[in-house]
Formats: sequence, C-alpha cells, structure tokens
Amino acid sequence: MTTRAIVKSALSGDTVIIRPKEAPAKGQPAKEKLLHLAGIQSPRLGSTTREDEPFAFSAREYLRALLVGKEVAYNVTHSVSGSGQEREFVSLFIAPAGPGQSPQDVATLVVSNGWAKLRDGMGEGEEAVRRLGAEEAKKREQLRAVEDQAKSEGKGLWADQPESQRTVSFQMPSDPHAFVAEHKDNDIDAIVEGVRDGTQLRVRLLLDEGNHQFINLVLAGAKAPRASSGRDNDTSSAEPWGEEAKFFTEVRMLQRSIKVRLLSAPVSLGAIPFQSGPTPAGAAKPANETNGLPAPTSAGASIIIGIAKHPNGNIAEFLCGAGLAKVIDWHAGILAPHGGLDRFRAAEKSAKDKKLGLWESYGTSKSNGTTNGTSTPVSTTKGNEFDATVVRIWGSDQLSVIPKGDGQKERRLQLASVRGPRGTDPKSTYWANEAKEFLRKRLIGKTVHVHIDYVKPREGEYEERECVTITYGNANNNIAEQLIEKGLATVLRHKRDDEDRSMELDKLIVAEQTAVADTKGIHSAKEVSLPRIVDASESASRASSYLTQWKRQGRHPAVVDFVSAGSRFKLFMPKENTKVTFVLAGIRAPRTARNASEKSEPYGPESLRFASKYMQRDVEIAFDSTDKSGGFIGAMYAGGNTNVAVELVREGLATVHQYSADSLPFGRELSAAEEEAKAAKKNIWSTYTEEDTTTTKVVDESGALAPDYLDVYVSSVKEDPFSFSVQILDKDSVASLEKLMSDFSLHHKQPTSNSPAGFSPKTGDLVSAKFSEDNQWYRAKVKKASALKKEAQLYFIDYGNEETLPFSRIRPLDSKFKGLPGQAKEARLSFVKLVPRSSEYGSDALRRFNYFTENRKLVANIDQKEGNLLHLRLIDPSDPNAADDPLACINADLVREGLATIDKSVRYLNAYPQVKRKLEDGMLSSLFHLQLESD
Repeated sequence: MTTRAIVKSALSGDTVIIRPKEAPAKGQPAKEKLLHLAGIQSPRLGSTTREDEPFAFSAREYLRALLVGKEVAYNVTHSVSGSGQEREFVSLFIAPAGPGQSPQDVATLVVSNGWAKLRDGMGEGEEAVRRLGAEEAKKREQLRAVEDQAKSEGKGLWADQPESQRTVSFQMPSDPHAFVAEHKDNDIDAIVEGVRDGTQLRVRLLLDEGNHQFINLVLAGAKAPRASSGRDNDTSSAEPWGEEAKFFTEVRMLQRSIKVRLLSAPVSLGAIPFQSGPTPAGAAKPANETNGLPAPTSAGASIIIGIAKHPNGNIAEFLCGAGLAKVIDWHAGILAPHGGLDRFRAAEKSAKDKKLGLWESYGTSKSNGTTNGTSTPVSTTKGNEFDATVVRIWGSDQLSVIPKGDGQKERRLQLASVRGPRGTDPKSTYWANEAKEFLRKRLIGKTVHVHIDYVKPREGEYEERECVTITYGNANNNIAEQLIEKGLATVLRHKRDDEDRSMELDKLIVAEQTAVADTKGIHSAKEVSLPRIVDASESASRASSYLTQWKRQGRHPAVVDFVSAGSRFKLFMPKENTKVTFVLAGIRAPRTARNASEKSEPYGPESLRFASKYMQRDVEIAFDSTDKSGGFIGAMYAGGNTNVAVELVREGLATVHQYSADSLPFGRELSAAEEEAKAAKKNIWSTYTEEDTTTTKVVDESGALAPDYLDVYVSSVKEDPFSFSVQILDKDSVASLEKLMSDFSLHHKQPTSNSPAGFSPKTGDLVSAKFSEDNQWYRAKVKKASALKKEAQLYFIDYGNEETLPFSRIRPLDSKFKGLPGQAKEARLSFVKLVPRSSEYGSDALRRFNYFTENRKLVANIDQKEGNLLHLRLIDPSDPNAADDPLACINADLVREGLATIDKSVRYLNAYPQVKRKLEDGMLSSLFHLQLESD
C-alpha cells in the first residue's frame, strides 16, 4: 500500500523522518516515523563518541536537499525487529522529473550519485529472487547497474580522492563568550539540525569546509511557549501553544540552510539535553544521540543567543506575527545594532489585534482595561498625554507636576519601568541622592511632556500611582533613559505577561546595558561615602559663629530643600555642605497651621503655596542677621534677581515689617510692592480701604490697641535673651488646666502609659515629658531631637519652660490630652527692655523682675501683638500705687529703679503718649538718684 507524507528531516544518506501532510491536532505533536531506504546503505554521521564516516555528511546533505519539506510516497518492503524496536525499510518515491514521467525512486537517485551502496547479503540471481521476491530482486539488479555506473564515473563514495578530513564539534564551545566574540560580527552559514521549541534550535555552524560546530541557539527577540519533552509523546510538560510554535518552526526551519548571527552567550539555563522531537517509531538511538542528532552530554549545557536568518526573513518575527511567541524585552539591548525590537513589536501587535494563538483571549481581562471577559471599560488615565511643570522631585524615580491649565492641582508621578536606588546602606543612599539631584537639575521648574504608560493600582499602604514617560527640551529627551544611562537607576523587571510598561522600554534596556558596560553609577565598584552635612541653625550660638563671614562674602548659591511657611525655608548650601533655616527679612507672612489642632491665619495657606513654587529651586541668599532660635535672616533671590520677599508682598501674601525693612537695601521695593498690593486689593488687602487707618496701624504694629486687661501668672522666665511666659487666668482655662493635670498625673501612674519599644520622638511632636526639677509629667513640644544622642530639646506648652531631656523621660502624648491648647503665652515687657544680662546690673534686673512676678497673680494689659508674642504692661494689684495711678506698672518700676530702659525700637511707643511720659519721668528720676549716689 502506497502512503504519502512529508519529509521532516534526513538523518543520513539512507534514512529519513516523515510526518503526515496534515497539521497535528491542537496541543499535540506531529506523528512521525523513521524510514530506511530498502536495499542501500549510506555512511553514518558521527556523534560525541565517534567521528563521521567518510562522505557521511555529503551523503546526508544530498538527501536533505533532495527531500526535506517535500511530499513523498512510500511502500514498506519489509521490517526488521530487534532490541524491542521495529525498523521499517521502504521504497521511497518523489515527484517525476518532468511532465508525463514516472515518479523518481529515491534509492536509485542516491546510488546513482554515489552516496550509497547496495547492502550485502541478499545474493544475486535465483538466490535474490528466492529471498526478496521477483519484483524486489529485479529492482536490486537495477540498483546494482546504477552503482556500477557511479563507480565507473568516480562519483561520491567512489571518488578517486578521499574526502578532506572534517572536524565536527558536537559539544557547545568550551568558552561560549570567547566563541561569540570571535564570530560576533559575521553571518555564519548553518543548518538547523533540531528544534526544541519555537525559539530554541540545535544548529550546525559551517565555520569553514573542514570545521563544523554544533550550538544550542536561542532566537533573539522572542520566546515561544515550552513544547513537550519528546518522550513517549507525553505533552503534559508542554505549555499552551507550545506544540504549535514548535511545529511552525520545524516546518520552515528544520534542516534548512540559514545564516546565523551570534549576539550573546548568557550563563547556562540548566536545560535538559536537546531533543528535536518525539522519538519516531522504530528509531534506534545511538548511546549519545536523540533522534539521530548529537546532543550535549551535560544537562546544564549553555546556550547562545542569536539571529537565525532564513532567506524569507527572521523566523522569530514570523512567530510573533502568528501569535506563537512573545517579545522578550531584555533582548532590546543586544538587538539594538540590528534594528531593535520594533518589527517584533509590530508583529506582536498584529497578532493581538487578530487574537491569534497566545492572544486568543486578549482584551478580555482586567489588565487590558476590561473585566473578566466583558467589555465594560475600567476608568483609567492610561494613554493620556499632557504638558506640565515639574514642581517637586520626591526621590530617584518619583516627581510631582502641575499640568498646564489645571490650576494648582498637583499630580505625583512615577517614572514607568524605572527603579531608583533602594536601601539604607551608604552606597544606595549615595546614588539615590545623586539620582534625585540629577532629576532636580534637569526638570525642576521646567515644562515637560507627560505620557501615562500605565496606572499602578493601590496596593497595601501604597497609593495608586500613574507611571509615565517624561520628555523635555527641544530634542524630546527621555529623562528616564538619561537617568539609567548614567547608572543612576535600573530598568524594572516586568513579568512576562505584564503589559504595563514604558512605551520606550527598549531604549531603557539599551541604556542600562550601556551603563553596565561602562560601569557607571550603581554599576561601578568604586567606593562612595555620604558627605557630612552641618546644620548651621542647630542653635543660636552656632548660627552666630557663621554669620559674620557669610555676611561679608555677599550672595551664596543655595537650594530650597523645604518650605515651612511663606517666609521661612530650609536651605542647603552645596559649596559649604551646610543646611540652614532661612527667614526672609523685612516681611511677615501669615502663619500656617502645622497640625490639625492649630488654625492658620488668614491667607497663611495661600502664602505657603506661593512660596512652595521655589521648592528645590536654585537660589541665591544674602545674610543680614540671626534670630534667637538659630535661623538666619536675609534676602533670597530666585531666577537671577527676583527678590522672593518682594514677590510675596506684591501678591498680598505678606506684609512689610517697617522697622526692619527700613534698614534693608531693598526696603523701598518692599514698601512699593505693598502699596501695589493694596491698590489691587490682593489677598490680605482684599478688604483694605484708604480710610481704614486703624487696620493699617494694626498691621504695621505701630498703633495703640484698645485696653485689654487680663489676669495672668508668670509661669517661666528665660534669662538670655530675656523673655517670659504667662498663663491667662480666666475661669475656664484655669479649671481646664487643673483637670487636665490631675488626669495627666493619674494616667502616668498606669503601666499602660509606658513608651513603646524603640520610641524616638520627632521634631514638632507633642509628647509628655518628666520635668527634671520636680519629676512630674507635663505636656511638651519637641523643638529638636537627636536620635544619635537619644535626647530632645522640649518646650513645655503649658508653662513655657524649655529643657533638654533623654528619650527615657519622654513618652508619646495620649490623644485625649491633645484637645486643650497650650496654656503658656510668649511675652515681653511693653515699651521697655531690661539692662543686658552681661552688664553690671544685669543680674539685679533679673532678680528684681522675679521678685515682682514670682508666685503672684498679676494684671496685664496687651499693648501690642507681634505674631504670637504679647507685649504686656504688668500690674501688681496688691501694689498700693496701682489704686491711685492707672499708669502704675512693673515696667515703669523697673525703669525708675534703673534696671530697664525705654525701648525706642518698638513702633507703638508714640501711640501711648501718657505711658511714654511716665516712663521718661521714671528714667529722669533714676538718673537723679544715680547722680545723688555718685555725689
């Protein structure tokens, strides 16, 4: 019976593997058979244990070129059993040589070209007829005649000259990396000897006429699903569409002549020994062969990545186009010199659109914008594009922008497919800082174009985040690509099925490979260390030590690190490796609430928002003075000569502090800007009118206030510089504080009030602290904390004391004690100032003040307010003079005793002429007594 089939491969000059003409069922390998040409014998190819027989490769090549991929017909003449296997011998025919001719007998063609000889042992004449039958004996006689003709003509095996010796290496090169480097830029002639799956091939490289090298070749740019192992037709190990991908490649590539370009030699993947397919029935395997093809002896054989160039194109692209392979992102780098992955991605996209193969369910899952097979779209900004201004760099791969035309709405973005340096070790921290600074220098304040590649959903404590590609400048530079190319970040390793990735992922991969090759940034082995940054504002004394020199040097470059309020900033001075707290001179910006329990002053948030536009900008600063907490006071210039203080005043988001402004070189600019804001009724001045002089005086801190007498208690006194705190003794506040302190004391006697393990208070935290003088617990606010020293500087909010305590005497403040505002109010004496502490009478003045105020209930009149600072006239109700003289006060007593002087710097002095006169009289009296004493 004649059977038709397709020749899959030729194992030698007399043996072939065939498969059915029809494609196999889905998920199943093709059914194959091993056939031997009856009556002839060809030389055997070698293996890892033996060399080729003479002319074996040439004989195989003749049969390969004649039959592979073509339709044949065959009749089984006989079969031979042995070793549990049955070998079939056939008469094999191919299409006629021309119209009207008979089919060609393959055995005759092979023998006539000298690539096989007749098998021995069948006899001749009557003996051959008896053993083979008349018809087969006749065919053998014809083959013998053909063989004699080939001998006489010296063809093939019968050539006069022996075949040139050929070296065939069946194992992978001992040093694949060196082998790739040697042949990297060459197109090598090759034959595909086996197909493991759609994108893994066993290839014979024809390096030259006498040198062949077998390699395991992985096709660059694509990865097909795993096919079955080939043992006993077991497909349980195959992945979906793996068999189809393997069949697709076999049909087009197996035993075809191709060109191979070697690209890379990664480490071993631990692959099983290479096999070309399931074992055909009747195949006798040599000890070190599979399917007649030599295999590596090591189960962990290495692979080489390369390009297989078929005359019709790159098979990897065709696999992607048929939906039988997916693009491998990480091959972008090695394919960059050869056109990259653009064609692969285009082919893959076409397969997705047509829902072919691996993409048969594409578009019906959540990851693709729909839900579980339905077409209900999920709301997402994926694919949106817009222009925006970069306003803040959060870290090595995150930033915030304000889209154009979107008011002040800030959006925090993540660079798509980018991972900045992570970790707390010095090296990671160093390169994270370098990456952040790189982004700041190139992007802060710049207009960029944003493309949203995907949206990372909320996960645990992490918020939903838009992941984007950002380009900037006329050249549309990709900031992520630049960041990675300098070794300041790496490319995020996406899962194979994760389609959420940067639209320019290929460029990012190439950039990373460039950085690795050049050992840049985090890929370098060089030792790095974090710079030591000094806090010049740690204390008033430290700030003073820097002031004189910095003031003399003029302007200094700085970077705005944080904006605390409209006129208060944290700056970093890179040349000095120093950070400072910086306050804008000559103005007062409305206060902004620092926590939920506080309330912002009108236009405080607006002032902070305006000042925040200078966040992370390069600025210049000029120093004028320092304040009592270590802050530096001066001028800040952005964008050249733009005075930030003047801009705040011009926008009506700060007022001029006239006394201090008068001494500044830009004082007139501040006044002019304020008048401009008033005229335009901007923000603070939105309700201002020319007739509203009272408002003006209050804002200018130069007018008299209406009498406002309060019962007070001086709760603490600070010596240098002199100031004090008071508690206002109204009925409600006194009762509230007494109850709070009673509950507070009971609370701290309970074991549950102990600090949690590892408690470390932070600056600005409200805590409870054990005051050292009486070992009682009080509410306090952390002014400064040092995790290294394990101590914190505290301000006791109900009494005004300050003290530095170890963490062991500090506990978190229970929320039930946070409701009552701090009862201590910062204060100073109205109109007067005590003689300096360093003077001869400094100690006497301080003792006298304590004598007048200690443990006494006093009456105070608020003569002026300077922010939260109260200017008070203190009156002792037990003083007999107070009953007769309405102007009698402790302030005047101190002046009369020569322990205080009139403070002519306060702008409201002339608004209280009677008080001023009394103080002047007191001063004259003091001078008179001094004169008498000297006489």
